[in-house]
Amino acid sequence: MIRFVGLSKSFGSKSVLDGVDVSIGKGEVFFIIGQSGVGKSVLIKHLIGLLRPDRGEIYLDDQEISRLTERQYFAVRRRCGMVFQHSTLFDSLTCIENVALPIRKHKHLGKKKALVEARKRLEQVHMEEFAETFPAALGDGMRKRVAIARTLTMDPEFVLFDEPTTGLDPVSARRVDVLIRELADRLHVTCVVVSHDLTSIFSIADRIVMLYKGKVRLLGTRDEFRRSADPVVRQFITGSAEGPME
Repeated sequence: MIRFVGLSKSFGSKSVLDGVDVSIGKGEVFFIIGQSGVGKSVLIKHLIGLLRPDRGEIYLDDQEISRLTERQYFAVRRRCGMVFQHSTLFDSLTCIENVALPIRKHKHLGKKKALVEARKRLEQVHMEEFAETFPAALGDGMRKRVAIARTLTMDPEFVLFDEPTTGLDPVSARRVDVLIRELADRLHVTCVVVSHDLTSIFSIADRIVMLYKGKVRLLGTRDEFRRSADPVVRQFITGSAEGPME
């Protein structure tokens, strides 16, 4: 389980998170939504120590992790994989070589054994037939799946996705959605997804939290969001230009 308790973060005079309380259960597909700049990515970056809170606590299972040293965070980062918005693959390496790279570095396997394991990871994301292809020859959605395969090499319990469908065509975006759902259902990985893609949100999320002006506006299931009479929530999920949102 992941818990953020009273989390607050400011950058200079700008308060981004103001006493955020959120709990994420194991095996969930959990979405963090809200307007651009509301602190969605800021929240998940706290979990892996890329940012440190001004106030509040962060728990991974029963361990409070926000005060760990950089060295102590290594163990946390092995449990929490992150898929950034841009796939960041090495164009000079084939897909299987990209996936094998962290296996060789962190698991200290030889090239042959690393490539065998990398192929299995590509199979998990339905990209095994493109193992010998260079990333530049693939579309954005396919590169995203290779990046997810690379993240899975460390056997993470939690995978954090930062805007995984941004910039993808509708078909590629839905394939990424299906893959995220599969990771939770088949591999029992907890998936935390930062997104404003309404199709993704209302097709695969178990629960959703909406941030607004640094605070939790609503935390609930897809049905609870659909039924919400909160004008801020209604404006966001309908995409209306008219409403209380600034």
